[in-house]
Amino acid sequence: MKAVLFDVDGTLVDTVDLHAESWVRTFRHIGHEVPFEAVRAQIGKGGDQLMPVFLPEDVVDRRGKEMEAFRKGLYMGELIHRARPFPGVAALFRRLRADGRRIILASSGKPEELDHYKTLLGIEGLVDAATTSEDAERSKPFPDIFLAALDGLPADQAIVVGDSPYDAEAAGKAGLRTIGLLCGGFPEQDLRAAGCVALYRDPAELLERYGDSPLARG
Repeated sequence: MKAVLFDVDGTLVDTVDLHAESWVRTFRHIGHEVPFEAVRAQIGKGGDQLMPVFLPEDVVDRRGKEMEAFRKGLYMGELIHRARPFPGVAALFRRLRADGRRIILASSGKPEELDHYKTLLGIEGLVDAATTSEDAERSKPFPDIFLAALDGLPADQAIVVGDSPYDAEAAGKAGLRTIGLLCGGFPEQDLRAAGCVALYRDPAELLERYGDSPLARG
């Protein structure tokens, strides 16, 4: 195995609730009340896939760009500063690099978000490449972001680490296996049903059990 593709939100940083809050407030901004838990269950998708779950197609067509801009301003201006790193991320990345693995971030988030998280996690010098929402026409659960991250590398030479069923679904469509982390708050049974080949509590447990994980087995 040559590369490990990491989702970011809910996998490396504790942001799922923050993204859910940003969408609830965005929906309210245009006059739609949507329960927090219903929105939270959809986090892991990009806005292009999340908005149609809750809004009629004509509303998304007319106001989608406005909503994306409002949500981005709210998240970057107010909420992202509450993000916290999950334990063990930098140490896990150093272990992977010592084993000769390439580390690629494959996120549905915006480039500015990813820059903030890399600094927060202290991994700026440990990441070989990254893809964001700007690198794919469609977000997860479509495979576009993972295909862009592979950049021609055969799928059997890489593995995904993610926290949501949408990560595993997207990875499966790209021919990739997925290691699931429970720190994003998605139910274990949902991650298994979506195709995760192994589950761990968080990056720290994945590092602790590295020797018998799919990362070490290749």
